[in-house]
Amino acid sequence: MNSGSPDTPKGRPALSEAALFGLCPECGGRTLFAGWIKLAPRCRVCSLDYDQFNVGDGPAAFLTLLIGALVVGLAAWLVIAVDPPWWVHVLLWVPLSIGLTIGGLRVAKAALLTSEYRNSAREAGTKDL
Repeated sequence: MNSGSPDTPKGRPALSEAALFGLCPECGGRTLFAGWIKLAPRCRVCSLDYDQFNVGDGPAAFLTLLIGALVVGLAAWLVIAVDPPWWVHVLLWVPLSIGLTIGGLRVAKAALLTSEYRNSAREAGTKDL
């Protein structure tokens, strides 16, 4: 489970592992998501409360801009290179955009939650436990 990083305590996944595979930052169980991009309320293995972390919509806004720029750039390149019919663009860019957005949101949400957990980050104005 642990990739050998000296910063990661034994039994806890590295940030990259947790982000890519949706692992609980405490126990490493694959329990972070309850759906495609919906975070579970708590870990089914160690009962870590995921609702205490504020992942919010930050990853969604960033990914929309990043993926939009990538897809528009690739579509423009394709038009210049081979000028395909419009339906080729629909077949290529719609599924690619949806897949990159969903996959990117999963990774970004998992990475943000894991980072908040590791750094003991809390909502501004709340008291530390």
